[in-house]
Amino acid sequence: MSVETVVHQDSAAGDASALIDEQVATSDFVTMRVGAQMVGLPVLSVQDILAQQRLTRIPLAPPEVAGSLNLRGRIVTAIDMRKRLGLEPRPDDEPSMSVVVDYQGELYSLIIDAIGDVLSLPDNRFERSPATLDRTWLNVSTGVFRLDEELLVVLEVSRILDFASTGA
Repeated sequence: MSVETVVHQDSAAGDASALIDEQVATSDFVTMRVGAQMVGLPVLSVQDILAQQRLTRIPLAPPEVAGSLNLRGRIVTAIDMRKRLGLEPRPDDEPSMSVVVDYQGELYSLIIDAIGDVLSLPDNRFERSPATLDRTWLNVSTGVFRLDEELLVVLEVSRILDFASTGA
């Protein structure tokens, strides 16, 4: 082994340790649109993504509950995220999508406007929700990521399904 090789190996070992030091923990989020806002759910909380589904109305349900649907033999409660977040209703001619989540052993379909990408974001860029965020959004989010073009609001499934948190 020559001296040059040893120096090269030592240099490579130093580079490898520098790379390890630079690695940052990340979290993965399924992104979606509700109205004009980009929101995200932790990827592990998402069970399925569905195109627009036929819903059966549920009498006397809270306004956020759009109805129920049958997903492979299971009854799934559908939540209209626009109503849940206090946004204008979706025009009838605009298609919707659903993100199916599991909460305490029950499936729920969150009706959204569009699905986005899965983003892997560095944990050190996560911020608490700004105090100026609307109260309804504050009640259902855990924080935000400032992306290049917009704000990604991270939603928490348990908070979305707690209708009492917004007074509904």
